[in-house]
Amino acid sequence: MSVKKNRKKIKISDIIIYIFLTLWGITTIFPFVWIINNSFKPSREVVNTSFALPIQFTWDNYLNAFDNLNILEAYKNSLIISGSVTIGVMILASMMAFALTRYQFRGKEIVISLIMASLMFPVFSTIIPVFKMMSNFNLLNKSISVILPQIAGNLSFAAVVMIGYMRDLPIEMEEAAYMEGANVRQVFTRIIVPLCKPSLATVAIFCFLWSYNDLFTQLIMIRRRTKYPICALLNEISSKYGTDYGLMAASIAIIIIPVLIVYIFLQKNIIKGLTAGAIKG
Repeated sequence: MSVKKNRKKIKISDIIIYIFLTLWGITTIFPFVWIINNSFKPSREVVNTSFALPIQFTWDNYLNAFDNLNILEAYKNSLIISGSVTIGVMILASMMAFALTRYQFRGKEIVISLIMASLMFPVFSTIIPVFKMMSNFNLLNKSISVILPQIAGNLSFAAVVMIGYMRDLPIEMEEAAYMEGANVRQVFTRIIVPLCKPSLATVAIFCFLWSYNDLFTQLIMIRRRTKYPICALLNEISSKYGTDYGLMAASIAIIIIPVLIVYIFLQKNIIKGLTAGAIKG
């Protein structure tokens, strides 16, 4: 007896999709490769042959970036700001989601609607009153002047993600814990938080990246060079060293690499956190 092997037919639609995704991937990766390539060239070579491989390979751009610019201090400022924003948003968003999914109170749906509606307001529309508030409290040129607005700006997105995930969590374990004598704090910290790790990871990644790349708020709230986060320092490089394209490329590479590393190691958590609970079995 001859056994017929089932061969999967290749559809034309699949080929078109793969071609489109390949082209999209190339256009996404190319700018990063271009930056890395030019970061090892002298400035004159970048201007003349920016798309070719380095003729005169040099580390001088990276050495100048660390010698002439206080990059390590800027990294420290960025980690303090972005880390504080991430932790603050995770704590507040998880508590908000727990209250809005586990308790019934008057005006609950209005609160949820307002949270979702706040996603439509960009940070540019509120920066003037926020700046006046920070000025009145003498918080300008301090990390807290960036941390507080960024927490407020990221909280709506984080709350929506956490609410959507927490709604689908089974409530039976919480009820059993209450019957065993656990209080609300114990249920939240020992049951809810461990179950919400995928969504918390998603919130943490997005909030960290948004805070890290938020040049607008950083430039408005911080004017002292010693307090600059890394992205604000890059803006100064582009204005102060406008003709040194090699130094600019090296500085951009220095800023991008940490974000790229974070995304490579945590990309699975991003997809898992956004899709978990979306399909009910």
